[in-house]
Amino acid sequence: MPKKTLIIQGGGFRTAFSAGVLDAFIASDYNPFDSFYVVSGGSIAVSYYLSKQYKKCFESTCLLATDKDFMSYNKLLRQYVLMDLDYFHVVASEKVPFDISATMQAMKGKKMNIVMTNKITGLAEYYHPTKKTWMDAVIASCTLPFVTKGKHVLHDNEYMDGGWSDPLPIEQAVKDGASDITIIRTSPKDLKVSQSWTDKFGTYAFRANPKLQACFENNHQKYNDSIDFINSKPKGVKIQQIAPEVPLQTGTYSNSISLLEKDYRHGVALGLDFLQSLKK
Repeated sequence: MPKKTLIIQGGGFRTAFSAGVLDAFIASDYNPFDSFYVVSGGSIAVSYYLSKQYKKCFESTCLLATDKDFMSYNKLLRQYVLMDLDYFHVVASEKVPFDISATMQAMKGKKMNIVMTNKITGLAEYYHPTKKTWMDAVIASCTLPFVTKGKHVLHDNEYMDGGWSDPLPIEQAVKDGASDITIIRTSPKDLKVSQSWTDKFGTYAFRANPKLQACFENNHQKYNDSIDFINSKPKGVKIQQIAPEVPLQTGTYSNSISLLEKDYRHGVALGLDFLQSLKK
């Protein structure tokens, strides 16, 4: 039997698109996956998906986009922190409750890999969360340098956003034995990237740690190499992608509810199209 794997790319508030795709899956009771590789916002999306909490990921995304306890430009000026990721604990436990028990039930016999970046080594770690550590792993994977607190401590190790070490973990999934892979993308399939301002700043800011510096310096190339790997059509591996044809309207730091709604609905539509294509 092929090992069915779901990969979810990160992308900040572009997670609204992923939430739409996964809500289409929930509505169709579609979850054939044996393993998951999720990055940054993808870890939030997969959490609500596994617990079958329809539209709750989108609801939490909208809340985070508008709640001043989470994102505040005044706080950025005062504390040099735009987003308070620890606030997600409040969102997931009180405001848009995340059913961790349902998620753990759905994960029986399956493997979750939450991608996070070790802030000492600069390397990706593929963390297998327990019920107790799930939320901490999500926060670690989403901890953006420079606009959030910059690190999250888990098991006495410091972590930051998984997108800086393995933004599209297709090669790791294949290495682990995945042979039937579905990827939810938050950017067009073949759109390659150049070094971003955060990568450039990180390359300078972490120059005292050559390993971490290399993480920022090579991040864009790692992503582009993953696209090349997908397009090489590795032998014995089936890869299907659900991706927008043009860049989504939201971004990493976007907080427009109208744009989030458009990207979410676009995700729902493409998710339904993907499910329909499986019947042909």
